[in-house]
Amino acid sequence: MGKRTLVRRRGRGGKQFRAITVGKIAPAKYPNFKLEESHTGKVVDIVHERGRDAPLARIQFDDGKISYVPAPEGTTVGSTIEVGQSTKANRGNILSLESIPDGTVVCNIEKNAGDGGKLIKAAGSAAIVFAHGSDGVTIKFPSGKFLTLNAKCRAMVGAIAGAGRKEKPFLKAGTRAKHMKARGKLYPTVRGIAQAAVYHPHGGGRHQHIGRQSSVGRTTPPGRKVGNIAPRKTGRGRVKDPHQR
Repeated sequence: MGKRTLVRRRGRGGKQFRAITVGKIAPAKYPNFKLEESHTGKVVDIVHERGRDAPLARIQFDDGKISYVPAPEGTTVGSTIEVGQSTKANRGNILSLESIPDGTVVCNIEKNAGDGGKLIKAAGSAAIVFAHGSDGVTIKFPSGKFLTLNAKCRAMVGAIAGAGRKEKPFLKAGTRAKHMKARGKLYPTVRGIAQAAVYHPHGGGRHQHIGRQSSVGRTTPPGRKVGNIAPRKTGRGRVKDPHQR
C-alpha cells in the first residue's frame, strides 16, 4: 500500500502545509496618497512581523493615517519620513522614480504605480536607479538584472535594514524548523531515493538510484509526478566542435 508522496499531499493544500497567518500585523506598503500631494510622517515604532526578515516601521502621517513599511537602514523611533514628488532624495524619503537621480540606492519599489511597493523588500537588499529615459526609469537589481519601470512608480531611498541576518547559523534543527514554518516552507526535506519504494517513485533498490528517467510529462498522474516535470532541457549543454561536420 504505502501513503501518498509528500509533494502530492502538499499539492492538495491542507492547512498543515499553508503559511501561518497568526502574528501578521498589516500589509507593508505605502499609503494611498496622490502623486502631487506632499506629506510628512513620523516613525512611532519599529516592530517585527512573523515570517518577515526585515523590521517594519510604524509611521503616523500628518493626516492621521498609519502605515507599515520595511524600515530602511538608519531608521530610529522619532525619525521623519517625507512623501511627495517634490521631496528631496534623502534616506528614508518616499518619492517617484522620476524625481530620484541616477546612482541612488533605493528599496521597496512599486512595480506598477500605486501598488504600494512590491520589489526589494527583503532584509539588507537594495537596488540602484540606473538611468532615466523616455520609456521610463531603469533599475539595476542585486541580481544584476535590469528592469524599466514607469517613472510614476514610487520608491524609498536607502537599503532595507537587517543586513547580515543569514550570517548567523541556526545551530539547532528546532530553530530552523520554526523559521521555515513561519514562512510556509517545507522542512525537513527527504530525498526520494532515500525513501522506500512504497513511499516514493524514486525509492527502493539495492543502492540509492532513481532507476528510471527522472523527467516526467505534464499530464503524468499525481502519484508519479515527481522529479523534473515537463523540462525544456536537462543535462549539460554540449558545445559542438566547429571542425566536425
